[in-house]
This record gives sequence, C-alpha cells and structure tokens, in this order.
Amino acid sequence: MKRHFVEMVVAMFVSMGVLAAAWAGAEAVTGLALPSSPEAMALRMAFDMSVGMVVWMRYRGHGWAATLEMVAAMSAPAVLLAPLSMAGAISGGVLMIATHVAMLPLMFVVMLRRRAEYEHTHAAARRAL
Repeated sequence: MKRHFVEMVVAMFVSMGVLAAAWAGAEAVTGLALPSSPEAMALRMAFDMSVGMVVWMRYRGHGWAATLEMVAAMSAPAVLLAPLSMAGAISGGVLMIATHVAMLPLMFVVMLRRRAEYEHTHAAARRAL
C-alpha cells in the first residue's frame, strides 16, 4: 500500500506540472488569463493533481467509486478552505499550505477505508507487468 501511495503522489505532481504548462500555453495562445486569486489557484491545483490521480488509479484497475473518493479527498481542503480565504479569515498563503498539508493524510484515510482494494489492485498490476 505504501508503494501505491508514492505512485499516486508522483502521478499528482507529474499531472500538476503537465497541466500547468498546458494552462500557460492556452493563456499564451488565447491571450486570456485564468483567475489568479489564491482560491482559484488552490482549486486549479486540486483539479490538476486529480486528473493525474484519476488516470493512474484507472490504469491500476480501481473502480470509479474509489477513484472519485480519492478526488474528493484531494479537493475537499481547497473547497472547504477557499471561502475562509475569500472572507479574509485566513490568508492566501495559509490556504495554499493547508490544502497541500491536508491533502496527503486525507488520501491515506481513503486508502485505509478501501485497504483491500488498494492492496489487490496493486498486486494485480504487478502481476500484469
């Protein structure tokens, strides 16, 4: 299960980098700018990381329920904390740090909830290689 967690984190960061380049390219081509508020950035970061996570989890044989639970765990910190940032209760910097810090343990909790699936799909994927 630990290896699977590391693979998911790698997929998240690869996806974040690839999509950041794609967003920048789209902005350059269209001349339009995406919103750059801390709240928009936190939500876009969660989206970008989730794309890679979905691709990796589906590749590893996870069902849609487990995949969408993981996306929810990754997105929840940004969704829940963005209104606090918009209201001025927390700063944009705290928003970004808190979303990053909260995301990983929430992902691990989702993995523990479906421990058998994460161990099974990883074993099946290893046999397929």
